[in-house]
Parts: sequence; structure tokens; C-alpha cells
Amino acid sequence: MSDTSEIRIGRRTLTLHRPDKVLFPDDGITKADLVEHYRSVSRRMLPQLRERPLMMVRHPDGIDGEPLVQKNIPGHFPDWVHRAEVRRESGGTVTHVVCDDAATLVYLADQACVTPHRWLSRADRPDHPDRLVLDLDPSDGSGFEDVRWAAHRVCELLDGLGLPTLLMTTGSSGLHVVVPLDRQADFGTVRAFAGRVAGLLAERHPGRLTTEQRKAERKDRVYLDIQRNAYAQTAVAPYAVRALPGAPVATPIARRELDDPELHARRWTLATIG
Repeated sequence: MSDTSEIRIGRRTLTLHRPDKVLFPDDGITKADLVEHYRSVSRRMLPQLRERPLMMVRHPDGIDGEPLVQKNIPGHFPDWVHRAEVRRESGGTVTHVVCDDAATLVYLADQACVTPHRWLSRADRPDHPDRLVLDLDPSDGSGFEDVRWAAHRVCELLDGLGLPTLLMTTGSSGLHVVVPLDRQADFGTVRAFAGRVAGLLAERHPGRLTTEQRKAERKDRVYLDIQRNAYAQTAVAPYAVRALPGAPVATPIARRELDDPELHARRWTLATIG
């Protein structure tokens, strides 16, 4: 096993540490494979990350080991990695990584950051989100066909309000409906609106949709989760790899793809995303 190797990313030459280390034991996926994924998707992914605080989910011992969830940037990170110091709700501040370039994205992969999660706001106005997220989560008695149906109903309602929508498979179990915002409203206002949208949909379709947080009460309905719409909460970033067998990838999709019966939350993987 090689201890180090070098890779050129833009103007920077990065040293990769233990690139042959296997991070996904069942699939033989190594740190070098993770690095190559993030390098190859960087042009598509970076516009979704720039200027946003990140939370890192690192797996230094592979995905079967204990994950390391980090908000504060470690002291050993190089100076050229951008940072954002933001208010902590409990008091004080926390300094997050901000991924503004491909070199940073690759550096995070070398740190075994399998899954970056992004804030829904940017660092210059952290209290004012530019994204609203409705997380459509299947219950034990429902499947992804139900999630696809639910996404159509969410999009139809938001269409009627004149709001644009973006869609993304999560790489885990569900699907995100994302609404781009103009940063005029604060998190409290956005969360209240998301709650009204979810509540109205659950009232219209009580047999198929729910806002019930308790899993036992959801039965076979799709859960309309609005919990990510709050200060300092995060959502999985587009094109992020999930720490699951097969290395599924959170993938943006077009609305027409909701009609594809083969669509599911883990449709695309590190090996197939292209």
C-alpha cells in the first residue's frame, strides 16, 4: 500500500495520504476512488457549495468504522482552505470549512470526508437561507413509487405559487425538493412557510402524506420533513457520496425523471454517476 501520492488540481499540487486505503470494504472502493469522484464532479458540485459553511462526515476507518462528524475546521487544515466563522446558537462561534474550489474538495476527500453537508444559507448572511428543502422520506410501508408521486404533488403546489423547484435523489432513502430563495426572509419565516406547504399537502392527501415526526405514526405514508429549514442545519450536498454499501451518490434530476419507474434514491453510485 502506497503511503502517499500527488495530484495536480488547478494551481495546487496535493499530497494524498494512503490513497489505497479501502473505505468501502464490500465494494473495494479506496480513498483514491473517492478523490477521483470529487475531482470529476467538481465543476457540477462547486456551484452548490461555494460560500456555504460545510459540515464534514469523515470516515477515517472506512464506512464500517465510527464516523467523525465535524463542524469546526481542524487546526491542521492548510491556510488556503477557506473558512467561515458563524454564530453558534448556544453561544460563541464555530469556524466551518467553505469549499470554494476543486482543490479544497479533493483535500476533503483525502481527509476521508465521504459526505459533505451544506448549510442552506451562505456565510455572508447565515440567518437568511437561499434554499428551502422538503425532504420526502418513505415510511416502512411505502416505497420510492410513493416518493415519486409525492414529489409531483409538492411540485404542483409550488408551481401554483410561482416558485421554482429543483429535485435530487438523496443517495439514502428519499428525495429532496429544493426551492431557490432570494435571501429576503429569515429561517423562521422560511420554516413556517415550509410547514404550511407540508401541512396543506398532508391535509389534501391524508392517506399518502404525513407531517408526523414519530415513525410509528406515519404508517405507510411519505413523511414531508421540513426540519432542515433552520439556522445551522445542513442538507446533503448534490453529488455527495453516502457512506453506504455501493457508494450511492446524491444526484440532481429533472422533473421528467420522476416518471421513470426505475428511479430510486440510490439510482446513481460512485461507479455510475459519470
